[in-house]
Amino acid sequence: MNKSSRRTVWVLTLLCLVFCASAWAQQAAPSARLSAAPAAVERVRLAALSPASSAVGPAQAAGEESRVATREKLRKVLDDFGPVIHVEFRQSQRQPFNFVGVMTQGISNSEGLEIVIGVTARETIGFRIYPHFKGGYINVDKVKDSNALMRQLLQLSDQAFMFWGMDSTGDVFAGYTITLESGFPEAAIRVVLNSIHNLDKFVGDMRPSIDGTTATAPPPPPH
Repeated sequence: MNKSSRRTVWVLTLLCLVFCASAWAQQAAPSARLSAAPAAVERVRLAALSPASSAVGPAQAAGEESRVATREKLRKVLDDFGPVIHVEFRQSQRQPFNFVGVMTQGISNSEGLEIVIGVTARETIGFRIYPHFKGGYINVDKVKDSNALMRQLLQLSDQAFMFWGMDSTGDVFAGYTITLESGFPEAAIRVVLNSIHNLDKFVGDMRPSIDGTTATAPPPPPH
């Protein structure tokens, strides 16, 4: 092969590589834009909407209408019962099927109990309560004794009214799930809401594992 032929082969190879790289970049661009999107500030840990579809069938539309109706019933319960437990709930701007509130009264071991309540696409109402402790969340990777804390979480999931766990970032939460099989469960929602302040006691039990401190006695009930 002479020099002219070799140059022609190199030029064609280079053009092929440039074309392939350009095509790959166009395919990768959408996912890159998604991964670069800013993270939400507020918690949206509950189930998100079903994947978007260009065509919405009658069954899916009916399910969405039912979900919206359940959300509005939940809104009324939270508006009515929120003041009873001294929590103001608001609808999340980032996830319209979630309501968020923070309990700060009647607790002594947590700075606050961040409450996220959502109507999922699976016909359930989910509760996630994240304790705030010394300016942040309780993270299993940052506490004094991770193994002891995780053992406590497992034991509480077996013994307590709510289950305990950690999310994908390692932040600790308490949770509860109510199904909608028998209609809208207003009484059950009120029971769960009324039990949230009890979670502060369990945070006190965790304090030796979190930072080596001891639990603080609960404040006297308001008169």
